[in-house]
Amino acid sequence: MSNINRRTLVKGSLAAAIAGTALSRAAFADSAEPILLGVSGPLTGPNAQYGTQWKQGFDLALDEILAGGGINGRKLAYSFEDSQSDPRQSVAIAQKFISDPRIVLELGDFSSPASMAASPIYQRGGLVQFGFTNSHPDFTKGGDFMWSTSVSQADEQPLLAAYAVKKLGLKKLAVLHLNTDWGRTSRDYFNNAAKEYGAEIVVTEGYIAEERDFRSTLVRVRDANPDGLVLISYYSDGALIARQARQVGLKQVICAASSVYSPKFLELGGDAVEDVHVGTRYFPEDPRPEVQKFIAGFKKKYNGLEPDAFNAYAYDAMNMAAAVVKIGGTDRKAIRDAFTKVKDVPSVIFGAATFDVASRRVKGAMNAELVVRKGQFALWDGKPT
Repeated sequence: MSNINRRTLVKGSLAAAIAGTALSRAAFADSAEPILLGVSGPLTGPNAQYGTQWKQGFDLALDEILAGGGINGRKLAYSFEDSQSDPRQSVAIAQKFISDPRIVLELGDFSSPASMAASPIYQRGGLVQFGFTNSHPDFTKGGDFMWSTSVSQADEQPLLAAYAVKKLGLKKLAVLHLNTDWGRTSRDYFNNAAKEYGAEIVVTEGYIAEERDFRSTLVRVRDANPDGLVLISYYSDGALIARQARQVGLKQVICAASSVYSPKFLELGGDAVEDVHVGTRYFPEDPRPEVQKFIAGFKKKYNGLEPDAFNAYAYDAMNMAAAVVKIGGTDRKAIRDAFTKVKDVPSVIFGAATFDVASRRVKGAMNAELVVRKGQFALWDGKPT
């Protein structure tokens, strides 16, 4: 059983939920019921596609975990609550999860702001919040129950800056970024690193997630005459910006954060994303066994569908959760402590993943410098665009 319908899990009155909190978690430890994880993430709203991708990665990992005997003979399952990646919703979900004695660990939320709004609740409730896509450097500073396999923006954005400035030779940059906490933090780390490498930031523009017409912004970018445009975006808005940039006559090199890396970016962007440069933590042509096993299993389960980075993040997160629960059992504090003990978990993104206890993040993610060529992502060959 790889997933549990939300409606079948959350039943009964408030009184029943309150009564449930008094149940001993030890009673569940010896039961034949699945070990249950809580997931807070978007299934509707502007980021709904990421929730769908999470479920694909989770379910593939759960199939493999069950085939390998489960968790000490028990199934692992999850309850997915739709937050729309909205901090108000993620807070309500956190309150629900900490009150449910069946939930031994939480995964999510998708965005760092949604996760960080809920972090105090998880910390007070003693339930690990495993924010596996939360790259904001302050996420894991919320307490010792916050852990992440996401590469911090403090580490990732300087890699993109080095690619743009040191490898591609761009010296005058325009930066467009999502006007969210994640986007602004990423912008600051990128800009600071680019300046250290000798580039000038000639214009910086933020935009809201719902924005669809970027032409007036792009005209201001064009007038600043940069030699490169940097997108700190997700794949849907990144593709739209690239299309409109070409429409207003911007022919400069475009570099984009790893958050655009997806087949959907190519599909939505079409010819406009040709020659766009992307730094990413995941690339399917990586010959490592962990990567090739994941891709083969994903294609088999999903009828030839190509996985992307967010599928891989979710797959890795579920495998890490399984490894931690095997050590910590169903006790919430023991699971927190197990994050300090787990070693060399096979991972698509990291190879062998071990947490740095001080930062509560995994070090050593792979870094691939890609370019879109003939409608496909390819390793950059060092040739100018």
